[in-house]
Amino acid sequence: MKTAITIPENVKIKKEDTIITAEGPNATIKKSFTHSRITITQKDNIIKIKTDSTQKKDKATLGTWTAHLKNMLKGAEKDYEYQLKILYTHFPMTLKQDADTIIITNFMGEKGTRKAHIKDNVKVNLGKEEITITGPSKENVGQTAANLEQACRLKNKDTRIYQDGIYITKKG
Repeated sequence: MKTAITIPENVKIKKEDTIITAEGPNATIKKSFTHSRITITQKDNIIKIKTDSTQKKDKATLGTWTAHLKNMLKGAEKDYEYQLKILYTHFPMTLKQDADTIIITNFMGEKGTRKAHIKDNVKVNLGKEEITITGPSKENVGQTAANLEQACRLKNKDTRIYQDGIYITKKG
């Protein structure tokens, strides 16, 4: 089984051992791909991912790698963007960015703080009711958004009634 991906004109691919680098007008993204039964080759503007194995797990890995490479090529050209909405009913929560952490205070009237980690090469724009997260790596942008959503997760409360929190509203 094999798949082929066409490389866009303004993106360059470099392959060194198991590390593949996608360099484009927006960013440079590196990722390591190691597997004993899957090979990646590049010829002109086409990347070929191939496996001779008939195992279901190897075929699944081949599909995953294809998706990762497509995401790298797209991220090298243009940033990914996630939008999140801040919801609260009675206690207005405040968010502050401190280096690679977002600090959430006054969530549901709590005295303590909650923290969410910001992944590498991700920009966070904090608004009063909306948060915009952008970056070249789809994985890092998505993980940062998930970290924010999980930091405000409610435990032992009915989410139909208590809807306070931070929620992903748009991916793109």
